[in-house]
Amino acid sequence: MAEYTQLMARDGHEFGTWLAAPAGTPRGAVVVLQEIFGVNAHIRAVTESYAAEGYVAIAPALFDRVRRGIELGYTPVEVEEGRGYMKQLAQDKVTLDIAAALAVVKHAGPVAAIGYCWGGTQAYLAACTLPVACAVAYYGSGIALNLDRHPQVPVMYHFGEQDKSIPPEAIAKIRAAQPEGVYHLYPADHGFNCDHRAMYDAGCAALARRRTLDFLREQLV
Repeated sequence: MAEYTQLMARDGHEFGTWLAAPAGTPRGAVVVLQEIFGVNAHIRAVTESYAAEGYVAIAPALFDRVRRGIELGYTPVEVEEGRGYMKQLAQDKVTLDIAAALAVVKHAGPVAAIGYCWGGTQAYLAACTLPVACAVAYYGSGIALNLDRHPQVPVMYHFGEQDKSIPPEAIAKIRAAQPEGVYHLYPADHGFNCDHRAMYDAGCAALARRRTLDFLREQLV
């Protein structure tokens, strides 16, 4: 079962979330952190897929602070629109919203933050500042810009070797700063996990998924 629900952050901001519950007793919880395209059909499907694996899963609509109900596709125009929304957000406010989502699902047990693209950076930052048990960052292009912050919990990183937005030198910089991280590289482009995009790579996405689920089973205990 999945549905939209409203939450309130500590500063009084109300925002939407996509909340999905597992069929049986939860094995933990997952906060799914969006790309720059909002909590669109893809992010909702990802959230529901983690619920199908036994986790209470929630995707906070982090763009609601700019405009409510944003759901974008993947055209160049929509990419620029999403970047525009992202640039209007203050990081401390984003963190408040993620913290509120985390608080709602922590009854299910240990919580993981899993993010994609901009959300991958947010998952990394959550591992640095919020009470999550672990984090998984898919091609977080802003991670290399935030290495003054240090994860307090285990983090798994997925990167595409053909991703021009995260060149090899950026990945090397992240590895040097966070040598304890779990790193996986794939012969794929940015966004390889999203089956709505031209750069989708089914084989790499499936492998990253298996590794992520194994990581969750190890960490959410």
